[in-house]
Amino acid sequence: MTYLTRRARRPFPWHIVVFLAPAVLIYTVVMIYPILASLWLSLQTRAADGPEHFAGLANYRRLLGSELYAQPLWNAVRNNVVFFAIHMLAQNPVGLLLAVLLSFRLRGSAVYRTLLFTPTVLSVVIIGFVWKLILNPAWGVQRGLLEPLGLQALDQPWLGLPGTALPTLGLISVWQNIGIPMLLFLAALVRIPDELYEAARLDGAGGWTIFRRIQLPLILPTVGIVSVLTFVGNFNAFDLIYSVQGALAGPNFASDILGTLFYRTFFGYQLQPGDEYMGAAVAGVMLTIILAGLLLYLVTVQRRLTEVEL
Repeated sequence: MTYLTRRARRPFPWHIVVFLAPAVLIYTVVMIYPILASLWLSLQTRAADGPEHFAGLANYRRLLGSELYAQPLWNAVRNNVVFFAIHMLAQNPVGLLLAVLLSFRLRGSAVYRTLLFTPTVLSVVIIGFVWKLILNPAWGVQRGLLEPLGLQALDQPWLGLPGTALPTLGLISVWQNIGIPMLLFLAALVRIPDELYEAARLDGAGGWTIFRRIQLPLILPTVGIVSVLTFVGNFNAFDLIYSVQGALAGPNFASDILGTLFYRTFFGYQLQPGDEYMGAAVAGVMLTIILAGLLLYLVTVQRRLTEVEL
C-alpha cells in the first residue's frame, strides 16, 4: 500500500517537457502548421472580386475531373513513379554495393567515401548547371569525351528528347544523392560483429554467401528506412528538375513531376495564371500519395521485418 501511495505521488517529469518543448514547438511551426494551413487552403476558394469562402472538396473534384488540371496531374504522377523507380533500381542497389565494398576497410576507403559523398553536399543549382554544360549537344563537353572512346552514337541531346529527358534527370539525381544510402548502409554494416564473418569463413562461405546470409538479413531494417526516404524524397522532388529544365519541365512536359506542377499551379508561369487554392489541392494530392505509400510500407514491409526480428 505504501509503495502504491509513493508511486501515485511521484512528481510529474517536467524535465522531459522542458527538453522536448523547443523541438516540438519548432517542428510544429515549421512542419505541422504549414501542412494544416495548406490543407485548409485547398478547401477554400474565392470568386472573382469576392471574399474567400469554404468550398469543401470542390477544388479536388476540379483537379481530378477537369481537362485543364487532370491531364497534367496524371502525367506528373506517372513521371514521379518513373523518377522513383529509377532511384529504387539504380541509386539504392549501387549505394548498397559501394557500402559493402567500403566495409572491407580497404586502403583509402575514407578518401573514396568522401569523394562519393561530395556531390550530395553540392548545391542543386550547381549540379544542374554543370550537367547542362556537359550534356549540351551544341557546345557541351560530352562529344569530346565520347569521341575518343568510339561512342559517338551516345552523343545525343539527352535532356532535349521526350523519351530520355526524365531518365537522364533521374540518373543525375542518382549521381548526386547516392552518398546518402551509401552512408546509411555502411553504418548498418559496420555494426555487424566480426565474429559472424569469422565463423562464416571457417565454414567455407564466400563473399556472396556472407552477403546473402549475414549482411543482407541484418541490414533489412536499414533497407526499409532507405526505401522510405527515397520514396518521400522523390515525391517531394522539385529543385533539380526546375534548375535544369525550368518550371515547364520540358520538353513538352516530359519531365514534369508533382513538384513542378505544384509550382506552376500555385505561382503561375508565363501565360498560366497562379491559383493558390488549386495549388494547395495539388499539394494535398502529394501529401495523400506520400501518406498512402508510408501506410503501405508500415502495413506490409515493416510488419514482416518486425516478425522476422521476433
